Formats: sequence, C-alpha cells, structure tokens
Amino acid sequence: MCKMAADGGGKEANEIKTQFSTREGVYKLLPSSEYSRPNRVPFNSQGSNPVKVSFANVNDQSGNGDRVCFNVGRELYFYIYKGVRKAADLSKPIDKRIYKGTLPTCHDCNALTATAESVSLLVGFSAGQVQLIDPIKKETSKLFNEDRLIDKSAVTCLKWVPGSESLFLVAHASGCLYLYNAEHSCGTTAPHYQLLRQGQSYAVHTGKSKSARNPLLRWTVGEGAVNEFAFSPDGKFLACAGQDGFLRVFCFDSAELHGTMKSYFGGLLCVCWSPDGRYLVTGGEDDLVTVWSFSDSRVIARGRGHKSWVSVVAFDHCITSVQDCETPAEFSGSDEDFQEQFNGNRERANSVSVTYRFGSVGQDTQLCLWDLTEDILFPLSRTRTLTNVSNSALPRSNSLPHSSGNSPNMHKPASIVDKFATLALHETRKEHKRNHSLSYIANKSSEKLNQIIGKEATKALGTTQCPRMEETPLLEPLVCKKISHERLTVLIFLEDSLVTACQEGFICTWARPGKLEKSREKMLSSDGAKRT
Repeated sequence: MCKMAADGGGKEANEIKTQFSTREGVYKLLPSSEYSRPNRVPFNSQGSNPVKVSFANVNDQSGNGDRVCFNVGRELYFYIYKGVRKAADLSKPIDKRIYKGTLPTCHDCNALTATAESVSLLVGFSAGQVQLIDPIKKETSKLFNEDRLIDKSAVTCLKWVPGSESLFLVAHASGCLYLYNAEHSCGTTAPHYQLLRQGQSYAVHTGKSKSARNPLLRWTVGEGAVNEFAFSPDGKFLACAGQDGFLRVFCFDSAELHGTMKSYFGGLLCVCWSPDGRYLVTGGEDDLVTVWSFSDSRVIARGRGHKSWVSVVAFDHCITSVQDCETPAEFSGSDEDFQEQFNGNRERANSVSVTYRFGSVGQDTQLCLWDLTEDILFPLSRTRTLTNVSNSALPRSNSLPHSSGNSPNMHKPASIVDKFATLALHETRKEHKRNHSLSYIANKSSEKLNQIIGKEATKALGTTQCPRMEETPLLEPLVCKKISHERLTVLIFLEDSLVTACQEGFICTWARPGKLEKSREKMLSSDGAKRT
C-alpha cells in the first residue's frame, strides 16, 4: 500500500499529497475511506487493464444508498460506499467475482432501475464479452458476445443509454460501437448488417435479421480504438474520443455527425460533457486538456499542466454554475449577434454568468483542477477570424454559451429499435500505429513530425478542428498535485467528495471543504439521539 506524506511547501517533487487548497477551501484525503482488495495488498499492475470505478444509488431509506463497483486485475468488487460518513469495511463486500481467461475492463450501473433489492450492472471484458449481472442478488443474468461472433477485441467503454431500462452501448478496441437490447439474445451465428448512414470516417449499420437479435446497430468510427464515449446530459448526442486523435460528436437518434475536433497530437483517451451540455473537454496523448464548444464546433481553450498522457477528464457539477447577473461588461456585440448567439432570446443576454470547474488525472500521477471562466467564455475580442498573435494577446472565444441548455426531456431511445429493426454493412479497418507523447515529438524536426502524425493531422493543424497553440487561450491549472505512486485511472466528483483511483488498485476519497466536519457533526448528533 502506498504511504502518503502530509502536504506542505518546500517538499520534494515526488512527495505524495494528502490535501490541497482551492478558493473554496481545503480538500482532504480520508485514508479510512480507502477501498481496495480486502487484504489491501497491491497487485502487479503490469499489463493489467486500468482500474475503473462506477457508482449507483439504490435510493433506500437508510440515507446510505450509494454503492461502488471497481475492478482490480481479474477481480470485481461491489461495496456499500460510505464516503466521508464512515470508514470503509473491506471485509464485507456485497459481491466479489474472480474471472478466468478474461479480465474486466469497464462497468456501468443502470441508475434508472437501481433499487435496494436489485442493480443491473454491465461489465465489459478484455476478450470482448459483455456480462449483465445483479451484484445484490448475486446473479448473472446474461452474457452477450459470448462466442465473440460480434467483436473479438477488448471492450473499452460501455454505458446504459440515458432514459432506457434495456438499451446499452458498447465500444471496442476495433473502433466499433454496438447498440444492444438487454432483452434480446445475440444469436448463434455471426450477425449480418446493412448500411444505414455513412460520412467522413464513420459508418452506421443496422442488424439484418428476421427475428429480434443483438446487436441492433453497429457504428464504425475512425481508425483505431474508440477509447471512450459519453452521452450528452439530455441523451441526444454522443461524443466519441478516438485513438486516431479525433473527437466526433453525433446526434444519437439520427446517427448524423454534428462536429469534430482533432487533438494537437496523438490519440484522445477521454471525453466528458459540461453539466449544461454546452462544452466538452477531452484529454489524451498530447498531454493537454482541450475545451470544445458544442454550439460553435470549435476549440475555445487548451489546458497545459500534465507531464504525461491525460487518462480521465470530468466536470465538477457542484462548482460549475450558471447564475443570473448583468450582461458581462466586455460584451460588445450587435443586436444581431445577441439574437444569433442566444437563438433569438434577447432576455437571456442580460442573465448569464458562467463558471465551470473540471478536473483531470493522468499517467503522470497528478490531479489537476481547472476553472473555465468568463474571460474565456465572454472575451474582450469578438472577432470571428482567428489570427496568429503573441502569447500576451491570445485570441479568445467569440461565442456565448449555446442557449439550448440541458433539455428536461430525456431522449426516448425506443424509436431507434423500431426505426432500424429491418435495416443494417461491411466494415473497413486500417491498422493503427500508436503515437508517441508530446514531449517526445517536441524534439523532432517539422519534417519528422509530419511523418509521425500523418497527413490527416497535418491537414487539421491550423484549422478550427485543431488550432495552433498560439491561436488558442491557454489555461493554467488551479491545482496540480501528485497524489499517487501509480498512474491515475479514475476521477469522479460527488456531492461531498471527489474520488480518485490508481493502477495499484486503491480507490481514494477526498472530502470537500467543510464536508468532513459536517459529516462528523451529523454522526455525533445521531449517536446522541440513539443514546437518548
């Protein structure tokens, strides 16, 4: 188990931090709330799949409805999560599974159907299978792609479709995504497909079968693996981060491409949406975090703070806020600009103040927190043409947030099954060569750079898909701390804490400012009431 030293100034760079300060206060690591394998012995992480963590709330009456699932090597654990309230009890997992021949790579709980008596948990594996289990009932419901007739490559990401009790989407290292219905079987022969829609570097096919069977759809996206995907908060759009370095955002229902972004270099490993659906943040092998505007389909900022690949990005919904205020003083657009940028709703122009907080963790073992504020979102310059300028006068975003916001109506995915039931392809695949890190490339000549990053990246550089570094505002991290000995693989923001995990198999809870004291006060008052 890694030993952590107390935070403080003037310490060695390699020292692990157990607390850090932001403008809202001090975040503190809670060693007693650390989850891991029951014997707390680190496992040999060489060649193992990344440790992942997923949460579910079973909405029970005890006030302690959070459940946590995590994988370590060949093992999968499901616990009651007590967070800042109480020390973790590793001796009593709700469910524990050890797999042979294949390793769990990712998992997701269906928040729509979770109860104290039952949880629908999807688990993806390194050999391509997907398992549906109920860790509370300790049951295995179904195994999808059991004979690997659908896809033989590792599952990289899977999620339940928002608003659905039965539909889920699975991404593979092959670059394909498959839409499944948990109520359908997969069949005993390889599926046949027919083309539904295609565009630049992507194609969508639907399963062709006389009877209902999985998969319902197959998306072929880019070249190389789809490392992560994320649904927009309203469930209408799908963002895919690819090993080919492209972020592609689709309308999920129509399978139409909304917009694309190219990494500065190398593959994209992670992606997340802002809580209002107006922005996306990505990270990857260029060691950068990149902020992309959904409404303008362009990069509005980059963040530099990591020293290696960025593995996870996530928005902090508790710090992110959109509040009423007067019109930002720096806005100097015309009435026509107001009308265009706010979809004709001029009253909104006098009522928006935005602050976004997001975080990132990477293979450099560092946690970074970033603030995206009005100096980026409401810039002094309103020019619509980016020009090369010095770093002291970087161009700023020329757009106000997209006014559509987060739709209260969840996407109704059942129409996909009906619409595509009788439709569905052939797929093309090119071998992908893994890219090097930005620090390696920085020492190469421009000619060598072009050879390594390829023609597509060269074409994208300097465009709205991938502006040059001097053409984009550069964010500085609010916090940048080394918090682990091993590469970090998880960052999740909760109401009273944030959760991180490293490849050693330790899942750590960091109490938000003031939350630890409030939790202790509640426990003391509860104990007093019981004694009375």
